[in-house]
Amino acid sequence: MSSLPPALLDAMRQVGALLQSGDYAAAHHRLEILVMEHPDYVEALRLLAGTKQALGDVDAAEVLLRKAFAIDPNWAPTLSTLGELLLGRGRGDDAEPLLRRAAQRMPQAALALARHYNDTQRPTDALALVAPLCNAGQVDAELVAQHVAALAALGRAQEALDVYREMADTMSGSHEAAYALALALAAANEHAEAEGTMGYVLACGYRTAAVYFTRARSLVALGNFDRAEQDLRDCLQIDPRLADAHSHLARLIWMRTGDTRETTEVLDRALQSFPGDDALRAAKAAILQGAGDARGAYACLAEQVARTQASPALLVRAGLAALDVDPAAALTLAERALHASPNHQAARNLLVAAQLGVGDAQNALRHCEALLANTPDDQYLVALQTTAWRMLGDERYLAYCDYAALAVPQTLPVPSSWSNLPGFLADLKQSLERLHNPTGHPLLFQSLRHGTETTEDLTRSADPVIQALFKAFDEPIREYLARIGHGNDPLRRRNRGNYRFNGSWSVRLRSSGYHNNHVHPRGWISSAFYVDLPDNMNHASNNEGCLAFAEPGIVTTPPLHAEHVVRPQPGMLVLFPSYFWHGTVPFNSEQTRLTVAFDVLPDSSTEHT
Repeated sequence: MSSLPPALLDAMRQVGALLQSGDYAAAHHRLEILVMEHPDYVEALRLLAGTKQALGDVDAAEVLLRKAFAIDPNWAPTLSTLGELLLGRGRGDDAEPLLRRAAQRMPQAALALARHYNDTQRPTDALALVAPLCNAGQVDAELVAQHVAALAALGRAQEALDVYREMADTMSGSHEAAYALALALAAANEHAEAEGTMGYVLACGYRTAAVYFTRARSLVALGNFDRAEQDLRDCLQIDPRLADAHSHLARLIWMRTGDTRETTEVLDRALQSFPGDDALRAAKAAILQGAGDARGAYACLAEQVARTQASPALLVRAGLAALDVDPAAALTLAERALHASPNHQAARNLLVAAQLGVGDAQNALRHCEALLANTPDDQYLVALQTTAWRMLGDERYLAYCDYAALAVPQTLPVPSSWSNLPGFLADLKQSLERLHNPTGHPLLFQSLRHGTETTEDLTRSADPVIQALFKAFDEPIREYLARIGHGNDPLRRRNRGNYRFNGSWSVRLRSSGYHNNHVHPRGWISSAFYVDLPDNMNHASNNEGCLAFAEPGIVTTPPLHAEHVVRPQPGMLVLFPSYFWHGTVPFNSEQTRLTVAFDVLPDSSTEHT
């Protein structure tokens, strides 16, 4: 900028000061004058586009950026800004080439592209982009977050922890390196150490929204909800537009109150200040749907998705709400999203589910098979595929969904320190009850209704009784792997005889409690272990409280009902493929129903790739 004429240089400095202060309207006015006077000055065009985007005119912003690009197609800031704008509009196919070019010179472009790769389940691409930067010693917080997320998604969280622990040791006293270590600790489920490390970072005066947000997530995992809620409020004081923080805060308030109005109060205030922020509005819709109000979620977005230029991401979010109440509307929204972004995976997932909802199983199957060609281990897609087969009478359904053979109940072996199973279950019940909020509400975005769910990963518990439980799970899991054998289907082709736990939680259902039918999209083998059941369930003549398989968690035409039921008993472990639709039949009792569940994945050192 130093080679610019003095008057233009001074004007750009004034614009920079206005942008720095957040006065976008004044900056916009000055930039319009500059662009009229210097129509080929690409940086003024780019900044004017930025102010138009900030003021809500995204279409005009794109026009200006394309003009700047035509004048100088090699100016990295234009490539990056246009690429990020297109990503925001859900047009990843158009954005990626621009961002790849800009990433060679601009870490900001590399960050935007890596975030996109991680968000679209392409961790290998994200890792290739950010690993060289992070391994070279860059400790930019957002780059590190994408690096850690990519490694964790690939089952290499320990590798991330090793890298950033060594970096923190080498850069002793650096709050940036300490923050990077805390991110890696959290990804490796070492939440106690992550929380302590974040405390050190904050004590150093590094008080950013990201630090508060990251510590809050670890505090939630540790069950310290009050402190987590305060951290999230502090985070949103700094960055009131951080949609992820709003979603996490809503989870905590909902657990405490079960009141939708109070749950969305902070988010509603943010929407009053930023009414055009689609990410915030989408977050509110997700919260409403998670609280069981799909119609309210759809209504929340109706005005926004009526716009011709509504982003594919917003169309998909509205479609997910419509899927529960109006599959035909969901289908229209999915088609609009795909028209704007033909390779938008979430839109195509929605399209498949909506087609099943309106009874078009043949086209649903065609789209589903195309998606599975790229992500063959996505258990939700496998569930949609088998649902389409079932609707079409395809014999492959019976092979993939042999419930009697693949949903296997076993009695847990008695852990070595206990003389009998009832004694162990009694001790386990005490340990688990301590982790459940006695007056809490169900977690948002989960399948259970009328009950509570723990937030910490039980596989990381220091409680000796819970540790004994997971040691006892080893034998039945290995027996199940031996039982299913090997083959080409989504379950057997990943069987290399070994496994690793991929998260565990406990659920306590009250009277009228149940689980909506669902699958575990990123699992392989899922489970239900029964710790304590209401007395009347042990001798019931109906299916109350039973584990039911095969009824989809989405609307289908015609409706499909459960085909297999397992009656639980205390001490029973049921293992089944993660793509099986499964849910709990509601029950009535003054006593609660206490369970533990976990997912396992093939061990990364043995899984075929």
